[in-house]
This record gives sequence, C-alpha cells and structure tokens, in this order.
Amino acid sequence: MPIVPSAADAGYEIGPEDALDISVWKDEALRKDVLVRPDGGISFPLAGDMHVAGKTAAQVRDELVLRLEKFIPEPVVTVSVIKVASYRIFVLGRVNKPGDFTVGRTVDVLQALSMAGGMTPFASEDGIRIIRKVDGKPVSVPFEYSRVRKGTDLSQNITLKSGDVLLVP
Repeated sequence: MPIVPSAADAGYEIGPEDALDISVWKDEALRKDVLVRPDGGISFPLAGDMHVAGKTAAQVRDELVLRLEKFIPEPVVTVSVIKVASYRIFVLGRVNKPGDFTVGRTVDVLQALSMAGGMTPFASEDGIRIIRKVDGKPVSVPFEYSRVRKGTDLSQNITLKSGDVLLVP
C-alpha cells in the first residue's frame, strides 16, 4: 500500500509535548503559554479542556473563538506553536546511530538515514521498511535505497510523519 502525501497534509499538526502561545486581543488575562498534554489536550480559561492533537493552529484558533464567543463578543484569538516537540521519528536496525529523533521540521527517508549516521556495511539497503500507523493499523512500506541512490525512483523518498519507524535490516 503506497503512502503518498495529500492536500490534507498541508500545515503542521499539533501533538503531545508541543507548546502553544494562545492570546485573546485586548485581554491580558487570556494570554497563556500551554503545553499539550500526553492525551493531546489543553486547558484554557473560559474555554475549558479541549483536544488539540492532530489539529493545525488555525483549527485550534477557530474552536477557541467558538468557545469564547459565549463570554466575549467577537474574540480575536491568536494561536502560535512556540515549541515543536511531538514530531518524533524512530530509526532502528543496521544504522550507525539508531534511536528516536525529535525534529522541528519535516524529514524524508534519506534525511532520517543521514540523522542516524547512515547504514552499516552489513545493512540490507533494499530491505528497508517504513512502518506507519494508518487508521490505527500498522502499514509497512518498502524503500529500495539502491533505486533512490541511482535516481530511478525518487518517489520512494517520502516525508515521514511523527511516529514513523524506519527499519533497516
């Protein structure tokens, strides 16, 4: 099953451990830096608890506006991601520095291999797999390094999503 980016991938999706700066214009009491909890939620005055994981900053802003309109006429809300900590990828197997990597930008397969110090001499460069959860179920996608290295199939060099595992046998 191929994994390809879609139009819905546009915009950073907030996740657990990210930090947000939320403010309501002309109301200093409603300015707060919040940390996204492990369950994906935050708490904000007057709005209460809300789930923000998997949403963009614009979506969180829109939901806050709806919740605050009960108390403030036409609230002007700003939501900014001030610390990205939820975008984590994992590289396992025959690489020089296996482990988990917290990154503040998007990373593709080749970049992840580079972050892990490259493959060891005994790695199976055409047996690499990307393990990703799709609708809660693991999906395994092959990555043939030799074809990408030759420039014959660059479409395999997909952008990794938070939680993806790159397995190098």
